[in-house]
Amino acid sequence: MFWSAALAAEEDATPRPVSLDEAQRTANDAAGWVEENWSIWLSNSLRIILIVVIAVVMRSLIRRAITRLIARMNRTASAVDGTALGGLLVNAERRRQRSEAIGSVLRSVTSFLIMGTAALTVLSVLQINLAPLLASAGVAGVAIGFGARNLVTDFLSGVFMILEDQYGVGDSIDAGVASGEVIEVGLRVTKLRGADGEIWYVRNGEVKRIGNLSQGWATAGVDVQVRSDEDLDRVREIITRTGEEMQKAEPWTERLWEPIEVLGLNAIYLDSVVIRVSAKTMPGKALGVERELRWRIKQALDAEGIRIVGRPLDANLETDGAGPDPMAAVAAPSALANPASPQSQATTPIPPAVPGATLGK
Repeated sequence: MFWSAALAAEEDATPRPVSLDEAQRTANDAAGWVEENWSIWLSNSLRIILIVVIAVVMRSLIRRAITRLIARMNRTASAVDGTALGGLLVNAERRRQRSEAIGSVLRSVTSFLIMGTAALTVLSVLQINLAPLLASAGVAGVAIGFGARNLVTDFLSGVFMILEDQYGVGDSIDAGVASGEVIEVGLRVTKLRGADGEIWYVRNGEVKRIGNLSQGWATAGVDVQVRSDEDLDRVREIITRTGEEMQKAEPWTERLWEPIEVLGLNAIYLDSVVIRVSAKTMPGKALGVERELRWRIKQALDAEGIRIVGRPLDANLETDGAGPDPMAAVAAPSALANPASPQSQATTPIPPAVPGATLGK
């Protein structure tokens, strides 16, 4: 019985010879199916090739146009560099970095849009239903948008900061959350070097305001405080002469863009007055100009016998120059400090009653 079942299974597994008529019929069916569909295959293949070629050519042309535009911007920036107009603007290297960053963003966006559109068109030619794909992509985009909304905010803020040229490498800025010199500008994070050498990593989405101290021009302001009985016209003349001498000296002749101006009295106190001195300087050089100007004004006034006083006297100080009363901050004596005083005895707690004691004894 076992041998008969095995022989039967072996006979079923052995391929049966195909007749000539069956083979001819199968070949005719295959040839007919190919003949019916070859035109569709050919047209779809040509359409796909045409779509890819058009996308590649369009991407190459647009990227080349963006590159030429950026190169023209750099040439224009180099042409005005070194002139009076270029001095009022940011330097050529800064403009080159900004233009390269803008060009990189534009090229990336162009490639994504063109190649993404071409891919969707090819899928539609292949008769693939795009509705589920687009729906899934939409749901995934919403989920990613909610999960990475801070990242998207930082990226978009960085793009607009670069496009609007709010700041660049080498600028001294006040970003609210941190301040310092910009050492790197990214689409997500900006790096700042602080006054003490620390590096701040500031996310672009967290920056609500930007104070750029390196664009256009800066103002150096110095307050000179002298005694109220000094001749103010003489003091003005000395300060003006000192400013003119400083403006003719190197390297201040390049850092001072306008003559140093005595604006007038900034404050009047009981025994002193404050004179405000201002000067328009090169961006980022205001602090150095202020220090040098204070140094020169102090030397000039000392040479003329005019003494610079310190901070204004407080209202609590005496006018004859004596110091404050050392006992002014000491509190008045309290009656409760003396244990024998009636006030102190009145606050003494009543002792507890003794068991068995009677009143009047």
